[in-house]
Amino acid sequence: MKDLLLITPPFTQLNTPYPATAYIKGFLNTKNISSYQIDLGLDVILELFSKNGIRKIFETEINLQEISENSQRIYALREEYLKTIDQVIPFLQGKTPTLARQICSMNFLPEASRFNQLDDMDFAFGNMGLQDKAKHLATLYLEDISDYIIENIDSDFGFSRYAERLGKSANSFDELYSKLSDDQTFIDNFTLEILREKLESVQPKLVCFSVPFPGNLYAGFKCAQFIKKNYPHIKTAMGGGFPNTELREVKDQRVFEFFDFITLDDGEVPLELLCNSVLNPSPETEYKRTFLIENQKVTYKNNSKKHDYKQADIGTPDYTDLKLDEYISVIEIANPMHSLWSDGRWNKLTMAHGCYWGKCTFCDISLDYIKIYEPISAKILVDRMEELIRTTGETGFHFVDEAAPPALMREVALEILRRNLVVTWWTNIRFEKSFTRDLCYLLKLSGCVAVSGGLEVASDRLLQLIDKGVSVEQVARVTRNFTEAGIMVHAYLMYGYPTQTIQETVDSLEMVRQMFEMGILQSGFWHQFAMTAHSPVGINPEEFGVTPVKEEILFANNDIDFTDKTGIDHSKFSFGLKKSLFNYMHGINFEFPLQEWFDFKIPRPAVHPDYIHDCLLDDPSFNFKGNSKVVFLTKNVIAENRVKNKKKYSGSYTLLTFHLKTNIIKIDLEQNKAEWLMKVLEENSIENPKKITAQQLKNQFEEDFEDFELFWFSKPIQQLRDNGVILSL
Repeated sequence: MKDLLLITPPFTQLNTPYPATAYIKGFLNTKNISSYQIDLGLDVILELFSKNGIRKIFETEINLQEISENSQRIYALREEYLKTIDQVIPFLQGKTPTLARQICSMNFLPEASRFNQLDDMDFAFGNMGLQDKAKHLATLYLEDISDYIIENIDSDFGFSRYAERLGKSANSFDELYSKLSDDQTFIDNFTLEILREKLESVQPKLVCFSVPFPGNLYAGFKCAQFIKKNYPHIKTAMGGGFPNTELREVKDQRVFEFFDFITLDDGEVPLELLCNSVLNPSPETEYKRTFLIENQKVTYKNNSKKHDYKQADIGTPDYTDLKLDEYISVIEIANPMHSLWSDGRWNKLTMAHGCYWGKCTFCDISLDYIKIYEPISAKILVDRMEELIRTTGETGFHFVDEAAPPALMREVALEILRRNLVVTWWTNIRFEKSFTRDLCYLLKLSGCVAVSGGLEVASDRLLQLIDKGVSVEQVARVTRNFTEAGIMVHAYLMYGYPTQTIQETVDSLEMVRQMFEMGILQSGFWHQFAMTAHSPVGINPEEFGVTPVKEEILFANNDIDFTDKTGIDHSKFSFGLKKSLFNYMHGINFEFPLQEWFDFKIPRPAVHPDYIHDCLLDDPSFNFKGNSKVVFLTKNVIAENRVKNKKKYSGSYTLLTFHLKTNIIKIDLEQNKAEWLMKVLEENSIENPKKITAQQLKNQFEEDFEDFELFWFSKPIQQLRDNGVILSL
């Protein structure tokens, strides 16, 4: 028995838990409030994609004469699906890796229409391993079954969303309410049976649903409806990303037939107060950012003076109760960066609450989850990493920041190296100029394997209008720095921003084409601009040349329909942009004219064909920056004194040999300068938390020698800097 049951309703991700309930459970632990958490989506998927679940799928009555040829084929091969499903799922869970050879034999899995895309299989997976190829084939196999379910059984099904259309821009509750009044769907049967078992075993007093996306909304309501009907003594609450952004103006009383409470923004204090209200009722109940029914109408209560907790005080996320070894890793396309989202288990952490930039005009910067910026210290973050490694056995981390701050990333990387931790991590960033070659190399050494960031509209005029704070040239240089350090880069791309012309869309695509061709981008995703209610564009649309379509808001309010004064139908670009990007991510067809990707006439790009190439033609920088921090990253140095047989030295010299992981660097210096450098390396090793500045280094050097800059930019020292022995941060 637990006080609280925390639920993520179907569906989010197959490969790793959505972190909200783990964050909340970690906080509740600090308050000695007992809780149990479940990822209901994973439980449903495992039931559905089992021999028993597949049998139920094929036992559902269909008209063989009316279904598609693809569904007819899947139905005809149903015995093959029944035979193989209980082999494929454990393989995708990482439990039976030897099955990869059988899967790759191409005579093991039944194949329907998803396998038609395999013409370039050898090309796409030629450089990837057997396991990845088998995961991709097994993913296509699951997608074939999914296509059958969508066509014949439940059109709302999706692996990472369910009935998403009901939650998108649902200004009225009518459609969702009507759907909830219908009979249970095929998927509901699985969901509610699992929920019933959990309620019976946990016996909670309060059930809290974290609803991050529109694709979780219907299932969250359906579960709450089931609880209200069958367990009326249990209170229900909803929080998470969807209500935080879309339900801030909820007025429809029918919503509260399902949920007793809806909380907004950071959930710790609102939930703590709800626990007090439910577990220890009193007439003087306090609430924080909470909707409820009072005096027969929807009321927003915020009568508590209790402040939100600092990020350092909310505890370490706790993944206890979740079935960490049963998540399913899938590979949808043969792109190493893309697979990070769907392949492998990641512990989720946040470096900083909110966004340190907080200016982008398309973003919900008026909401607290972005507006209130509060970083966590590197020491606390790495403490939490070590605790999660102990409790989960996983060393992979995804920092789920809006945009991770470069200075904090640097400190986290140094702390990881100081503690000699072996971790793998990735995060979301802004393409700041502070991501220098040296900083990117440091991040790589600490275990960073990938970053994602918003290039948005690859046009300097529109980037300025967006207030992104970057230029295309800057993005190109930063992505080059990451790529050269061995860190993969994913770019979020946007089209259809207010006042964007057709020429600018074409030019953006050309910029993206050049960046992929130069090898400085490894992955990307195009999405069409959506005007949201809490962004600067949504708040002041006239300033951006758009006119909103006014609608009465009784339920959800986020995406706003609008008309753009340009009158351009941006949606017609969607297919061509995505098809070209798919090719570029596979490293092919850069030579195709952009017109090839569209079935309507487009203008020629106005961007010079070597624009990105020329952006990357850096002159070597010999500017001395006294305030930069200097880090020395090796202790594996052997010094050998030699006699004066080199013309450039008047006295004896010292040969310094640096043994790096993958190569050996040898430099020779005058003996006294070599001794000075060895002393500096010893005093300023990575274990020393205090970092010396370039100016302090210069002052020390010039106590004994002259002209530090001449020494600092000399060929031997440059060799050490080029190989990451000395980093200026």
